[in-house]
Amino acid sequence: MAWLDSFPAHGTLVQVAPGQVLLRRDAVPREALYLKKGRVAAGLLEASGLRNLLVDNIGPCWLDVGSVLGRQACVADYVADDASELISFPADAVRRWFATLPEAARALLLDMASVHRKQAEAMLGLMVMDAEARCAQWLLQHAEPLDHGQVAVPMRERKRAIAARLGIAPETLSRVLRHLRELGFISQTGSVMHLTDPGGLQRLAGMPAS
Repeated sequence: MAWLDSFPAHGTLVQVAPGQVLLRRDAVPREALYLKKGRVAAGLLEASGLRNLLVDNIGPCWLDVGSVLGRQACVADYVADDASELISFPADAVRRWFATLPEAARALLLDMASVHRKQAEAMLGLMVMDAEARCAQWLLQHAEPLDHGQVAVPMRERKRAIAARLGIAPETLSRVLRHLRELGFISQTGSVMHLTDPGGLQRLAGMPAS
């Protein structure tokens, strides 16, 4: 971390205890936090604690510095998992340093931050949905047109792989698909899932009707 010695912004060393909230979702960070040592979890903080764990950040690393550079609210809550050591930099100072970089470097870093943000938003969106809603959304996103205006999903992957993408157990996926068939939302022919009621799936997934 020799680069820290030449970093133009002056940082303050901070010791944090387990459970301390470092960044809050829906709030623009006032500081850029560099995790020097320790572990910080990112997810959704509720009264009972952090749930829907998005990622464990293990130092050394920056904590959502993209939100600082873009003046955007954090997507997730960041909570210290153990006793950790951070360096806190004033957000304005980091943005002033960022403005001195070549235009190509700024564009590259902002693009990377944007992709990371979209991935985090998509992952959290899936995590907060229940299993049936996740499965309905996945079916709609992978539907392919057939004759007579019908749509279907060829199951080209094993159920275990699909379940892993959805963050559920394979047994849960089988149960959900069975329930969707009982509701009349889908039917199955071999390895092809026919979407017999796309509107019903859209309602279940909380998606606007097309």
